[in-house]
Order: sequence, then C-alpha cells, then structure tokens
Amino acid sequence: MHRMRPLPGVLRRAFPLAITPLLLSSFAAQAQTTGPDQNQPIQRVEITGTNIRRAQAETSNPVQTVSRADIEKSGKTTVAELLQTLAVDNQGSVPTTFGSGFAAGASGISLRGLGAASTLVLLNGRRIAPYGLADDGQKVFADLNIIPTEAVERVEVLKGGASAIYGSDAIAGVVNVILRKDYKGTAIRASSGISQEKDGSDTRLAITHGFGDLENDKYNALFSLEFGKKNEVWNRDRAGRGPVGLSDLRPFGFSAQEALGGTGAITTNNAAGNAINGNVRNPVTLDYYNRGNPNGVGFTRTFPGAACSNFTSHPQGDPGGGCLIDATQQYSQMQPDQSTINLFGRGTWQVNPDWQTYAEFNVYTSKTKSSTTPSAVSSSVGYPGGPVSNASVSLGAAHPDNPYFGSTARLRYLAADVGPRTSEIESTFTRAVLGAKGSAAGWDIDSALLFSQSRVNNDRTGYLQRDVAFALLNPSAANVAAARNNPAYAALPAGTFWRIGENAGLNSAAMYAALSPTISNDARSRIAQIDVKASREFGKLPGGAMGLAVGGEFRREETFLRPTTGTDRGNIIGLGYSAYEGARNVGAIYAELLAPVLSTVEVSTAIRFDHFTDVGDSYTPKLGIKWTPTRTFALRGNFERGFRAPSAAENGRGGLAAFSTASDPLRCGLGVQAACDPASIAVITSPNPNLSPERSKSYSLGAVWDPLPRTSISLDVWEIKRKNEINQEQVDAAIAAGNVARDPSTATNIPGDPGAITAVLANYVNSASTKVRGVDLDMRRVWPLGGYGNLTTDVKWTHLFKWLRTEKDGTSRDFAGTHGNCDVTNCIGTPDDRVNLSATWDRDQWRVTGTVNFRGKMDNTLFKNDPDGCASHFANGQDAPNGCKLSSFTTLDLTARYRFSPKLEIFGTIQNLFDKEPPLDPLTYGAAGFNPLDYSGAMGRYFNVGLRYQF
Repeated sequence: MHRMRPLPGVLRRAFPLAITPLLLSSFAAQAQTTGPDQNQPIQRVEITGTNIRRAQAETSNPVQTVSRADIEKSGKTTVAELLQTLAVDNQGSVPTTFGSGFAAGASGISLRGLGAASTLVLLNGRRIAPYGLADDGQKVFADLNIIPTEAVERVEVLKGGASAIYGSDAIAGVVNVILRKDYKGTAIRASSGISQEKDGSDTRLAITHGFGDLENDKYNALFSLEFGKKNEVWNRDRAGRGPVGLSDLRPFGFSAQEALGGTGAITTNNAAGNAINGNVRNPVTLDYYNRGNPNGVGFTRTFPGAACSNFTSHPQGDPGGGCLIDATQQYSQMQPDQSTINLFGRGTWQVNPDWQTYAEFNVYTSKTKSSTTPSAVSSSVGYPGGPVSNASVSLGAAHPDNPYFGSTARLRYLAADVGPRTSEIESTFTRAVLGAKGSAAGWDIDSALLFSQSRVNNDRTGYLQRDVAFALLNPSAANVAAARNNPAYAALPAGTFWRIGENAGLNSAAMYAALSPTISNDARSRIAQIDVKASREFGKLPGGAMGLAVGGEFRREETFLRPTTGTDRGNIIGLGYSAYEGARNVGAIYAELLAPVLSTVEVSTAIRFDHFTDVGDSYTPKLGIKWTPTRTFALRGNFERGFRAPSAAENGRGGLAAFSTASDPLRCGLGVQAACDPASIAVITSPNPNLSPERSKSYSLGAVWDPLPRTSISLDVWEIKRKNEINQEQVDAAIAAGNVARDPSTATNIPGDPGAITAVLANYVNSASTKVRGVDLDMRRVWPLGGYGNLTTDVKWTHLFKWLRTEKDGTSRDFAGTHGNCDVTNCIGTPDDRVNLSATWDRDQWRVTGTVNFRGKMDNTLFKNDPDGCASHFANGQDAPNGCKLSSFTTLDLTARYRFSPKLEIFGTIQNLFDKEPPLDPLTYGAAGFNPLDYSGAMGRYFNVGLRYQF
C-alpha cells in the first residue's frame, strides 16, 4: 500500500511529460489535476533506479516499463520470451532454446550486449539466486523463466548502470520484475499454441486467487499457480525451410571440405570427419577411406554391408569419398521439451495505520529434455589437467570391422548405434521474503529477510567413456589396463569388441552400458539477505523539500557446480569440464539525495559502499540532473560508476574446458584448406583468485518531449565504459600467440604442417576494456478515432554506434554491426539496430495489436575491418553469404482480444504472420543454419489461442 501524504514544491506540481508505459493511469490523472490546494495528497510511487518515492514518473535515468497489457499484446506466453525481443537486449543473452549450452533450460537477458552477468535482475526490488549453471561455464546470471507471468504487475527496465543503488552486477542496467501486491477475486487463464507444422505445442494454465481487503479486513493474500508444457521441435521437421536446422550447407554454395558440408566428409590427407559407417585411415599413406568404399586403397577386407546407401539417402558428393549425412538436422532439436510449474504467493497484514507486514514465496520447477547429435569417437576434450586428444582412436588389428585387418587403423565414426546425446535438466528455484514497511518519526521504512536458492541437476545419456571406447575398439594392453578400472567394462567377457556400423546389432546391452552410462552433475546457488532502507523529506529549497534515502544490507552468497561424471579426468569424449565452488559475505551501506534546487531543476545523487570478503571494497557514486523548462519538455543527464565482482566460476575453485569455433591461420597459410574456416576446438580455462572487480562508468544525456496531447517522445544518448573486464583470453588471439596444444599425428603431407589444434589454453584475466555507445528512441502516440476507438502507436529503437573492446596490448576490435564477439554465448553477433514497433487498436470489447520486431543486418566478420576478411566462404572461395553480410530480419506478430463480458475474454495470436524465413547464418553455434535472434523465423508461423475468466 502506498501511503498518501502531502508533498511540497516541484513534487506536487503537474508533470505531464510522460504519457509513457511507466506512467500508471491513476497516477497520471492525479498529476494532471493537481490544483492550488497545497495540502492535496499525491500518491508517491517507487521507481526502479531510486529508493526515494516520488510523484514524477520520469527521473534522470531512462526507464522502459513493460506493463501487463504490453505482455498480453505481445502474444508471448512468458515474460522471458518478451524481454529477449526488446531492442535493448543484444549479444550475450541466453535463449531457452539453446538446449546444448552450458546453461540449458534457462533464459537470460543481456542489456547493451554487455552479457547476462552484467545485467541485474530483481524481483520486487530484491535479488534472486542466480541459475545454478553458469553460461559458458563462467557467466552467472538470473533465469528469467522463474518469473510467474500471470502474477506480474509490470517490468521496469533501467537502461543504464545502477550500481550506486543496487550494487554489483548492474553495470549494463537492471530488470526489475514487480509482482502483484494486492488482489481480490479469482482468475483462470488457459492457452494453447501450435506451429503451422503442427509441432512445438505450448500449453499454459494459470490460476490466480486473492482475498481480503487491506482497508476493511486489514489483510490481503494472493496466490498464483501456473503450469506450462512446451513440446520439442526437431530440426528435421523444418527440412526445406531455407537453411533452418542444416549443417550440410552445400545447397547454399558451401563445400564438404570446409566443415559446412555435412557430417562424415573426408577433407584432406590425414583428416576426416566422423562417418555414420566409419572412415578409416590407411596406416601407410595416412589417407582416409570410407569403410563402405569397395575400392579403399590397401583394404584387406571389404564390407558390402557398410555401403553408404545402406545407412542414408542423404545426397552424397564428397570429393574425398566420405559418407555424408546431416547429423544436426537428423538428431538435433531447435527447441527442447520443457515442463514447468510456477507458484507465487504473497500475504500482507495491515498491523496499524502506519505499519504493515508482508511475506512472499516463490517455487518454480522445470524439467527440460534436449537432444543433439550422436557422439563422435575422435572429439578432443580438456580438463584442468590439460588437453586430451582423442585423434588416435583406432580399430585394433584384430577388430572384425577393420578394413585394414592385421594393422591398427585410425577410426572416425559417428556413434549412431549408441543414439543421440541427450540431457534431462531438472531445476528448482525457491524464494522467500518476510518483511515490514511503514512510517516512524517522519521516515518511510522497509526492511526484510530474504532467502533464495536455485538447484539444478543434469542427467546425460549417449556420451562415450574414453577409456572404455578405446579398449573396445582397440584392446591393446595399455587400453585394456586403463579400462579395467571401470567395473562395467571389467565385467564384460574377455575379447568383447564394440561392433560398428552395419554390425552394431551384434553388441550386447551390457557393452553399451559400459560404453555409455548415464552421467550427471548438479549445481546450487544460494542467497540469504537482510536489508533495511528508509526515506524521508527534509529541508527546503527553491523547488521544494529534499528527499533522502539511506539503507544497508548484508547477504551471504554460496554456489557450487560439481563436474559431470568423468569430465574431471577428461574421460567423456566430446564433453567439456565445468566445475566451481565459492562463498562470500557482502555488506553494503548507501545514501541517496533528491534536491529540487529550482522549480525547474532537480538534482539527484547517491553513494554506495560495498565490502566483499573475497575481493575487497567498492565505492560507487551517481549524479543525475533533470531540467524541466516547460511543462512539455525536459532534459536529463546521468553519470554513474559501476562494478561487477567476480563470480565463483571466475575466482573460486574449479575450472572450465569448453568448446568454441575458430580457424587455424597457421595451417591455413600452409595450404590446409579445411583449417581456413571456423571449426570446433576445445578451450581450457582456469579460475583466477587474483581477479579484480570489473569497473565501469556510464553516461547518458537525453530529452523527453510531449509535442502534442497524447504524444510522448524520448531520446537518450548513452555510453558505458567498462574496464578490468573478466574474460577468457580471446580464442583467436591465443591461437595467434601459439597458446595451443596440437596433435602432430593429424598432420597432412603438406610440409611444415604441425597438426590440428586439440585445445586452446586460456585463463580468466582482467584483460580488456569495453566502450559501448548508442542511442535509444522511444515514441508513443494515441490517435483518437472518434466512434471507432483509439489507435496507439509505439516505437522503440536502439542503435549502437560502437561496441569497442580494447585488449591490454592496445589492440582493439569494434563488434558493432558484426558477427562478433564469438567468445560469448551462441556467437549470435552484435546487431547495431534493433527496433520494436507496435500499433494497437482499441474499441469497446476489441483490442488488436500488430507488433514488428526488426534486427539490423550484420557483417559476417568477427569484428569491423577484420584483416582476415569474411568469417566464412563458399566453395568457390567467395565471401559467404554474398557480400559477407547477414541479412536483416523482420517479423510481424498479430494479437487480438475480445471481451464477452467483464469476466470473460478470449485472445489469440499469430506470430510471424507472413511466415518469414530466417537468413542463412553459417557462423553461429547457438543454432543450425540460422541465427538464434531469428528464432521466430525458424519456427515459422505460430498460432496461439486462449481465454481468461474472472470470478
């Protein structure tokens, strides 16, 4: 409950600057009807970015508000989906659809492209425990999926740093999800969606119930329970939809020799992909031949059953003679299967006219099932002890499926007989708050205890144990000795082989259980916090009374991630290592002052002191100024320092061995064509206990203008400078510096070839600084149509002028408008233009909205003016895509609502109304053939219908 009390000076006068989403309709009416009565009470509201309640919606900080109506008009079924379409979101966001990522099952937002770890997400103004699995094994972030959509009142997005108010992690901005606090009645909302391909169904059911009146009953309680079920979508079910779901890009002009022509290609001397029937190396010439090739040079046995045509009808044509399939299209998903339950409750008790107590609780559970390609037997991995090369995996001299029977021969095999690699992730998020708020001695006080926790467990199948695989394929004395430590292998009959390809049906269930058992890991993050804040008015300036807020908090942060079974010794082929553990205490005190120095000038300032037991102290100041020369125009400016303390994944105990994509300029320069385009490589990174916090300075200068009635325009130019950035050393720079491990046995017959890279060695370091500069435009206009209702148009546009990263050696890279930075999640690029445009027609029972989402084109280079040129090439050597540009992408969504009565309404949505296909993107690893930013184009036209009934 907002307490009503008189406010003097500028806080009481009319302020019609903002017919914006931020301005609550009731508040707007009050602001515009304030009369000369100096004692008239005005409701004060709390706004994200300040602890001082105020009667003006616009502060010196630009804030974008997404209301309940905005969520409904978007047609999105979750808040997470909507937030990731916002123009302010950019590279580094984590989509739920990235089922094969480190943080599978979660969704994160990355304001200004500075990463999900630099965007602070709050629930009712307080922190939440981050998702148990760090993105890329490093970046700790809040899972947006935990937001109970039906309980949301509004979401406020502070589009600038706010460390002086909220502390660490707010470098890029703040997303504050504000849930309902006072509700009476019962509402049921049900919806069901399906794509035009009749897959990817999305079913939602929400029940909200509230009772009690604070004014009369002195209490209110509300509960919201939501169920969600989203079914998987397979890449193979989008066959023919442009490049969607494809790793074989030969139809688009690429070559099988460049890692873009399907799975199983034989690329050059001593180099081959993993074929579904097996590619085997001639022990003498080192050339690879397919097992199904009856003319394999030097074969001592032939296998007619291994003919490629017995395994696939996929178009062939590999000049090296490999057996090609598109494993990504056949086995992988573009959307995982996910089931969720979300429960939110809040109780408020009005103890007396001045004080109320409140309690909140959240419980969110999800189960996500994802599938990807079968394991290749030769994929190298790493662990904290170093790189593990699996290039030497071989068929033994006596293996019955060896075409070079009598000699050991290297094998490149896609283990389709084992099955696809799957993950089943169970996540549980809990949060409880117990607090009190009220007034005493002229102060408005709010204090609470908070506990929040995220637990995640991931069970995986289809992964190969290295020691067992090596022993079953080549039972040498050394391989058998290494595998005998595995009880399941030791129990197998002596002489057991792993039969491959056409003979896989001869394998026993016990053999597969030893080769590919279920492996798992679990993670937990936890926050326990106590906080108190107080605000009041005091003194007198020409513009009115000053506002003061002071506060403090103490919290305990704990997190751990146990490594997946076997990865702690590099024993899982093709699966990287990730583990960390850490705990710390954080204490903070802060103060904020709002000074109306003139009737038209408002100055706000804040200072915060944080103490971390692991990284020391941080002081973060803030200064903001707003000048309102007329009732319809205001200028605003803001300066703030920020910081982000390293997470346990970065400075705790543990390590990371993951995968990225990179070319090999050394081998490429020698003429090894397959090394010229990006391919998968292992990256080994270790935590660094000596890391310093990241530091930032943010600036913004803008204007808010109401040129006409029912019209609002805001324009803000902003810049964020971040230094001491905590990064993995850049992969391509580490390769250029020679910080790599190679396998000489994979060298071709080209003189000087050192062999393929098995791992890049990097560390977490305070390595770089970043400067991001851009502009936000927000325009809103309500057009009265007389007897035909109203038309409301809304435009939000973010343009990046610069996204410049500078290394310690002085070299710099500007990623704005390019496909970099590929060292962050998904490699989705950094579009320099994102636009949200909507038009809503309201009349009586009808509301119809059209929403356009636009992503600007990007250069298919790793950064601006990259001397290496285009990041990928067609088979003829020309830049790919044509002009080395990833085309822009635009979709139109249409939603409609009809109210039969005040209690019953129906609604429907068509997403991607014109069924636009996404453009080709050969570089990203977050999706196959298309950019994850263009997911709605990959899904295709999508329909959703539902109803809401209120008792």
